[in-house]
Amino acid sequence: MPSEFNAKAFIEKSIAEIQEAVKDGKVLLGLSGGVDSSVLAALLAKAIGGQLYCIFADHGLMRKNEGDEVEEAFKDRGLNFIRANVKDRFLNKLKGVTDPERKRKIIGEEFIRVFEEEANKIGNADFLAQGTIYPDIAESGSDGKKLIKSHHNVGGIPENINFKGIIEPLKTLYKEDVRRLGLELNLPAELVNRQPFPGPGLAVRCIGEVTEEKLEILREADYIFRTELAAAKLDQAINQYFAVITDTRSVGVKNGGRTYGYLIALRAVVTDDFVSADFARIPYDTLEKVSMRITGEIRSVNRVVYDITSKPPSTVEWE
Repeated sequence: MPSEFNAKAFIEKSIAEIQEAVKDGKVLLGLSGGVDSSVLAALLAKAIGGQLYCIFADHGLMRKNEGDEVEEAFKDRGLNFIRANVKDRFLNKLKGVTDPERKRKIIGEEFIRVFEEEANKIGNADFLAQGTIYPDIAESGSDGKKLIKSHHNVGGIPENINFKGIIEPLKTLYKEDVRRLGLELNLPAELVNRQPFPGPGLAVRCIGEVTEEKLEILREADYIFRTELAAAKLDQAINQYFAVITDTRSVGVKNGGRTYGYLIALRAVVTDDFVSADFARIPYDTLEKVSMRITGEIRSVNRVVYDITSKPPSTVEWE
């Protein structure tokens, strides 16, 4: 990662390049509410104002309450914000799919199709903007790198799209550079410093087939984990943390009787650039509390494990 990044100079250069490319055309941005797309929304708004349309594709793969939170955060900011409720079409496309690369490609293509449909509704937007950053490109096997996993906004893009071009001003930046950019653009610190959330959402934290049942279990487990880390004042010291619902079930005991429940894995990492990462050393008493709450409050879970693998050899996400 470059040691020096001049956010102000980057903004000035990017605005000029965006204006030259777009001219009087319309730009549709896939806005997830994550750090990268939020920073890009602010940059594009500064460059082209009302020519920008922000589409939040609510695919049913968000964390607990997150769809409503994203809408509340962006709907009145002059970004031509549109929430497309497309949960059923995404879950139908994912039915029976277990391979993680296939999941990512399905989601990537479906995002594009949703954006194309929304572009037609607003009058054929000319360009699609994405908050792609350099680690997305590197892990997807582009720029001369070997494939690790296809990010939905890189390897998941279909060959045929109904846009004149794709605008990705952040594609040479690392996560920390994007955060500096966001602060320079006067975005709230709590938004700029929030942990990353993958574009494919909980689909890549749901091992095996994605089902409504597993998603609901995962949302609750993830919410408990995040809530307890915040209560222990550990959330600001950890760069990314989340729960994973595995495709493994195990025998357990609840209320004196046999259970056969899901295994939840917890993941938390510290990193400077997300190219490499180390697992967070969470105190045992916090992990114990999280485990007791998850197994006690979620009827179909009877086992919790903590992932102590660094990147490499693993990735941050499980899929």
